Amino acid sequence: MSLGERARGFVELTRPGNTIAAGVLTFTGAFIAGITASDALAVVAAVVATICATGAGNAINDYFDRDIDAINRPDRAIPRGAVTAREALWFSITLFLGAVVAAITLPRLAIAIAVVNLLALVAYTQLFKGLPGVGNVVVGYLTGSTFLFGGAAVGDPLGALVLAVLAGLATLTREIIKDVEDIVGDREEGLQTLPIVVGEKRALWASAVVLGVAIVASAIPYVSGDFGVAYLGLVLPADAIMVSASVQSFTDPSVGQRRIKYGMYLAAVAFIVGRSASMVGIAG
Repeated sequence: MSLGERARGFVELTRPGNTIAAGVLTFTGAFIAGITASDALAVVAAVVATICATGAGNAINDYFDRDIDAINRPDRAIPRGAVTAREALWFSITLFLGAVVAAITLPRLAIAIAVVNLLALVAYTQLFKGLPGVGNVVVGYLTGSTFLFGGAAVGDPLGALVLAVLAGLATLTREIIKDVEDIVGDREEGLQTLPIVVGEKRALWASAVVLGVAIVASAIPYVSGDFGVAYLGLVLPADAIMVSASVQSFTDPSVGQRRIKYGMYLAAVAFIVGRSASMVGIAG
């Protein structure tokens, strides 16, 4: 195994796309809550903590899931031999420590959110993943909480509450669909995921209902008058993408869950634009 291949394996353990996106979401939460120049160091610390914690959580998940991944994801770093299981474990521990060092400088509420999330990340695979729907809820919470964490870093954890709810519910939808996608390997490992317990179609309908609640939540900033037409012009296409993806998941779960992620990112952009437009309006 070449040095380059091993290095690539360690990077893959973190899911770099998702990890960087999590850092961006934390910054987004801080921005929507109301970031100022004096908050710059706190926001940087929060983003670094999020990136390290997310990468660590993904790495530890691969460590615990190495047998399942040999069936569902044989191309991942551990199953294909780019990284050993022991190396993945120590890599995860190192990243967790990095997250702790970064988060310790933040306000107390932000530290509390970080502690809860770190514990949830560690416990996810061993305690929650195999319980019907529970693991999905935990992942949804972790995604939504990145916005709360960003807000807490600048002293306003509820400033991005609606976006946190929208992202959490959309992620819950996506996680249920992913369980449908992974049902063969999960059944082989004896996991009791939602589609295994209630059936694939019922699980997909449950995910569609959850997404419906998320879409209703997305209207709140406009209806309340916090954000204007600029927000609406982006959040409506984001909602349409996610609804289309939910429908697509009944025939192709793999495509459906990926498209929901794209819709989530566009919704986050809608909040940024909405917040920016409201600031310009206030300044004007």
